[in-house]
Formats: sequence, C-alpha cells, structure tokens
Amino acid sequence: YRLLDVGCGEMPYLTLFEPHVREVVGMDTWDNPRASLKGVVESIPAADASFDVVLCAQVLEHVDDPAQGIRELARVTRPGGRVLLSTHGAMVYHPNPVDLWRWTGAGLERLFTANGDWASVTVSAGSGTASSLAMLNAIYLEHVLRRTPLRVVRGPVVGLLNRAARALDWRVPALRDERPGTIAANYHVVAERAS
Repeated sequence: YRLLDVGCGEMPYLTLFEPHVREVVGMDTWDNPRASLKGVVESIPAADASFDVVLCAQVLEHVDDPAQGIRELARVTRPGGRVLLSTHGAMVYHPNPVDLWRWTGAGLERLFTANGDWASVTVSAGSGTASSLAMLNAIYLEHVLRRTPLRVVRGPVVGLLNRAARALDWRVPALRDERPGTIAANYHVVAERAS
C-alpha cells in the first residue's frame, strides 16, 4: 500500500504501518524534515487517487475548513482505498497554531457523507464517559502535581485514575456506548472510498 500521513509531525504511527506499506509519504504545514509534502489538508499537494490509505490523526480540529479537508482526503484516496481519521470530541483547548473544532459521532458521520464519494463511513468513540472524564481531569492533575513536591507520584496517580476509569467504562455499557449524556474524548473514522 501507499500511505499518506496528513499532519505527520514526528510520524508516531510509522512503526505500526511500515511493515504493511511500500511507501509512507508524510505531509505537514511546516518545514518538517519527516514530511516530503508541505501543505494543508484543505489543499493536499498530491494527484487524484494517489494513495491507498490516508491517515489523518488529530488534525481535523485544527483546520479552517473541515468540509474541504474531507473532500481533499477523498480526492487523494484511490477508489476502494481508506481514510483513517481521528479527532477530538472533548479536549482541553490546545492551539497548534489554532484549535477550532470539537466533534460528535453524528457530526463526523454527516461531515464525511456530505463531502466525498464514500462506500462506507464508520465512526466510533475512542473511549467511554468515565475514561474521557478521567483523561480531562488527569491533564489538570498532572499539571498541578508537576509544580509540587508530589511530582514524583504524578505518573502512577494519573495511570491509576485512567485504569480505574477504563474498567468502569467496560463494566457499565451506559458509560461506554455513545448516547445522550455521554462524553467521548476522541473519535475514530474509517471511510472507504467508493470504487
């Protein structure tokens, strides 16, 4: 497979994909030595249908025009190819350089189906409500503990909080499954381009 990593950064997923692809092309908005393409997701500097798999991890919340970004992801994906996208549901504000959007599962499904010729679109929450709340609280707890003599316990405390919340999500389907009143920190989208 030929893979495009949109917003590749340091390419943290390279080791996962490398054994399964013949080429990984990185793209970023800045002069990143790991990226062979420079550009924004709304205007990908690549030919139509030139990639079998397009990875777009934690980028969509930072783009000016998400609908145009999804159209571009569809454009550069070959028929039968897939887009693998993740983005935030609930998250602390993190400009890089801007932080513009938060998503729901229904919103992401609508965004994809309205902006591309997809054979299928699957959206799933990356975690349940307890895990999402624990993660958000752990971010602040870690910041507070880092500035105190208790900083040595921040890793174990945050780890324990996250493990307990994950266990709670798995035991209580009302927390795990997306429904009114739940929170998801992250969403995963798998979109297959129509043949």
